[in-house]
Amino acid sequence: MNAITENALPSIGAPMPGGFFAGAIQINGQRFAVIQACKKLGDMIGVWHEDEPDVPGAKSYNDGLANTQAMAEAGSELAKQVLGLSIDGLTDFYIPSQDELELCYRAFKPNNKRNWCYARSGINLSAIPPTYPYTPDFPIQTTVNACKSGGDEAFKEETYWTSTQHAGSSDNAWYQNFFNGGQDYGYESAELRVRAVRRQPI
Repeated sequence: MNAITENALPSIGAPMPGGFFAGAIQINGQRFAVIQACKKLGDMIGVWHEDEPDVPGAKSYNDGLANTQAMAEAGSELAKQVLGLSIDGLTDFYIPSQDELELCYRAFKPNNKRNWCYARSGINLSAIPPTYPYTPDFPIQTTVNACKSGGDEAFKEETYWTSTQHAGSSDNAWYQNFFNGGQDYGYESAELRVRAVRRQPI
């Protein structure tokens, strides 16, 4: 599937070039399908930036591509690694923003554990449609078998970096926990997981 429209979106988990459909998002007035990279090539571990610099261009809640490019320009080896990926002949992968990774949690929550219901966790005003805080029992475990815990495409029940730097604390960046969905921030020199994504206009 190379061309899609908003009225004919694939089902969650449907194969798309470079990976699997995770949901739709609005970025700078444009609507996109977010495509989660295949696990074999698109899942890795690394530090956001070992020097914990302020990266003004990496503070977007929804534009992960711009964030990742800014990270790479600031010397992030992890960002450079993700931008260098080639999957299915495609080279437009990046580290998801906070809102893009939240889409992935809703789509591909690997387990049936109760969700973390604190602070901003689950609020995603960039999503199409916008979403609001988690409840203990929603979102539910994904219905995509390959993405359930132990599946070939499943997220590890661990913490994953987003490309969104904390706006008020430049040595921290946001992450999402795939054990219970908690969204929080931590020092950029910490080593966490990353799952690359790409996007396609709709």
